[in-house]
Amino acid sequence: MTHNFLPLSRREMLRTMGIGFGSLGLAAVLAGEATAAPSAEANPLAPKPTHYPAKAKRIIHLFMNGGPSQVDTFDPKPALEKFAGQVPPESLFPRGRSKGKLMPSPFKFAKAGQSGIEVSELYPHTSKCIDDICVIRSMHTNLPNHEPSLLMMNSGEGQPTRPSMGSWLNYGLGSENQNLPGYVVLCPGSPVVGPQLWSNSFLPGIYQGTHINNSNIDPKTIIRDINNRYVSQPVQRRQMDLLQQLNRKHLEVRGEDAQLEGRIASLEMAFRMQFEAQDAFDLQKETQATRELYGTGQFANGCLLARRLVERGVRMVQLYYGSGQPWDDHGDIMNHKNHALQTDQAMAALLTDLKTRGLLEDTLIVWGGEFGRTPSSEGAKGRDHNNLGFSMWMAGGGIKGGQVYGATDELGFAAVDQRMHVHDLHATILHLMGLNHEKLTYRYSGRDFRLTDVHGHVVEGLLA
Repeated sequence: MTHNFLPLSRREMLRTMGIGFGSLGLAAVLAGEATAAPSAEANPLAPKPTHYPAKAKRIIHLFMNGGPSQVDTFDPKPALEKFAGQVPPESLFPRGRSKGKLMPSPFKFAKAGQSGIEVSELYPHTSKCIDDICVIRSMHTNLPNHEPSLLMMNSGEGQPTRPSMGSWLNYGLGSENQNLPGYVVLCPGSPVVGPQLWSNSFLPGIYQGTHINNSNIDPKTIIRDINNRYVSQPVQRRQMDLLQQLNRKHLEVRGEDAQLEGRIASLEMAFRMQFEAQDAFDLQKETQATRELYGTGQFANGCLLARRLVERGVRMVQLYYGSGQPWDDHGDIMNHKNHALQTDQAMAALLTDLKTRGLLEDTLIVWGGEFGRTPSSEGAKGRDHNNLGFSMWMAGGGIKGGQVYGATDELGFAAVDQRMHVHDLHATILHLMGLNHEKLTYRYSGRDFRLTDVHGHVVEGLLA
């Protein structure tokens, strides 16, 4: 006698059997105790050796999506006062771009710290930490549009989709905590490009970033379906044992299947997160003094959460300032005052807190957007996009603080001294994490890919 069964795809079976979890989507554990991590041989997130001794073990990327203005934040230009209202010379302005008149910053700059680095009045708290910060004033990137520049800053390529930096770090280093994702993205909504910015692309799926909407950090609801509401853990275990058997049968017939293997690893991770994630995301476990240090608001909570995650072994945390492109102040650069107000105290608190806990020395902090803004006006009071010269800063994790690296021209249009491309930034970050950017490769579609493509060099001048 024969039996006819309706076909059931692996996707459908995984969806119906798993507990679900954001980008991971499902949950399982294939062997051992429920809270135990899989063996190093079976676990793609197991810690891996570096190419050489690392100065940083983890990274927090504070992403000011939309493009903050360098001449209003960390790159003072007194010449703008002198030439205010004049049309900039053709030699400084890219062909095809609309030209406004030179516009001085409405914000005052003052020297800060023992290093005497000039910082805008927008950042009274961060300026107190300037001796731990290296301000890079000579950044540049390829295009002045949000989409390609966001992709470039996150994945080293202006076209979609290549693996994000966090995915490369997970692939190259693994994770120090097997009960949490190795790469977490905190964003209250979505930036312009969206999930492509934290995509694993052709790397195995386990390396993709896990997006958390941090607009309301409630440990019971911030991670969707973290707990299975329908079956007990013993029942889940029996389901997953069956799923393991089915997957093994499939692999015996089909051979190696990277997508299936990545999904299995994601299931293991999601299941284990039931035991640790809710604790990591519970900000109520912090002292009142710590909460007051960081201040209030979603970015402040995101900074505190970033610290809680990296101290638990998460390899990379990326914190976006907001949804969309909030720093994109074409209409009125005075809006930068509000953006800075929402971020300044929390950023300084993060640096101070990490330093107090002995974590700053091996935690790399990176601040910046996808590009900068023109020193000329757009409309009456705004500024246009500028990819030719902009500022970022780095701290901790092997960075030499209390210094300025590079410079833009007299008016702040373009990087002219010690120019630093995004590829150089990525190469330097990987170096600090113990990875040679030329050796961290993945073979796909007949060629070896890397985060820096065929470009980039380590900027020794940034290193302690």
